[in-house]
Order: sequence, then structure tokens, then C-alpha cells
Amino acid sequence: MKLLFNDDSISIMDRMNNKDFKVDMIATDPPYSVTSRGCNGNSGGMFAKDINKKGKVFEHNNTPITVWAEKLFKLLKDGGHCYIMTNHKNLQEYINTLTGVGFHFIKSLIWDKGNKIMGGYYMSQFEYILFLRKGSGVRINNCGTSDIISINNKKQKDENGKNLHDTEKPVDLMKILIENSTKEGEIVFDPFMGIGATPLAALELNRNYIGVELDKNYFDIAKKRIDDYSM
Repeated sequence: MKLLFNDDSISIMDRMNNKDFKVDMIATDPPYSVTSRGCNGNSGGMFAKDINKKGKVFEHNNTPITVWAEKLFKLLKDGGHCYIMTNHKNLQEYINTLTGVGFHFIKSLIWDKGNKIMGGYYMSQFEYILFLRKGSGVRINNCGTSDIISINNKKQKDENGKNLHDTEKPVDLMKILIENSTKEGEIVFDPFMGIGATPLAALELNRNYIGVELDKNYFDIAKKRIDDYSM
């Protein structure tokens, strides 16, 4: 099963839940509000865009976690792992909401991005990856993996040198998570796939995947990346 949807993830999740469909693992970087400007009045890079004046990075990032958290929980099989990326601004709300719908919070992993972004209180160099499970605990495949994962935050560029996606996640990062929490042939789900790091990582590891992206431009980039790899 290798499926990509250019659609609203809420609608796709509802359709799958109505059929009692289950996935083996969830890994996603949902759109969320960003942090405030830095000490010198600007955050630089993606945070300087006009669309970010109220914490928005993308046009489609106004769906709160309370709308999709329970839908994710229902989709995940018992014993399945769920990885959700966030920042400190949303950390408390995310943990409270996810545990409130039934997830067991295991721990926070740290993605060390290798680059720094300006902030009002220390420069930011990492993101949280919330590691959760549904039902009984199942160990990861490589228990020797550190909870601090250092993967450089190198973004792909278009022909003009512009980022294809401002919050793109490295395929190598997603491969570590997928390899630790699934077996070959199992299904990985990403309801906010951006330009396709999660399904591409799943494909490289011989896993099945379902990816959803509402933005047509990002969806087309994701599809091309996967098509190019499959050729």
C-alpha cells in the first residue's frame, strides 16, 4: 500500500476510521504556531515572512490539535508508536491533548538540527519529537538509539535558491524513527506530509505508507520526489 492524497487530512482520517482501518505507525510534523521574534527584533529566515505575523508559517496551519488528535489515536493499531514534532511553544498543549485522547506519552526525543534560529530567550537549535504509544508497550527495534538525534537541517532548494519547504524534515531523520518502530511491509501514516520526507523514508525502508498534504504545490513536490526514487 503506497498512497498519497492531495486532500484535507481530517477528511481522509474520517474515511479511514469509518472503515476501522488501522496503521502500524504515525510520524508527522503538524503545522503549528512559531515562536516570537528574537532579541534584535527579527527571527530571520522563514520567520520574517508576512504570513508569520500571527505565528503562521503556512497558509494551511490553522487546524488545532484538538481536531485531529483523537482521529490519529483511533487510526493507530494497539501497540503502535506515534511520533509528533513540535516546539516549546506548543509542547504543553500537545502532551495534554494527546494523553487526553488515550495516547501514552513515553518521552520527548530531541532533534538537534545543527543550526540556530534567533529567539528572545536563547537561540533555538532543536525541536521536540513527542514519542507516544497506543496500548501496551512495544520496544523499539534498536534500543541503542540515543534520544538526542543529530541530523543536519539541510533544506532542498529550487532553481532560484529558495527553500522548497520552510520546515522540511530530513529523510534520514524520519528513517531512524520508522526503522525503530516498524517492520518491513508495515504501514506508516503522515497526515501532514509536506514535501514527502515520511513516505520517502518509508519507501527507502521497504515500508508501506499513506501520506496526506493539503497544499497542492507541496503535494506535487512530494509526488515527484517519490516518483523519481521509484524510477
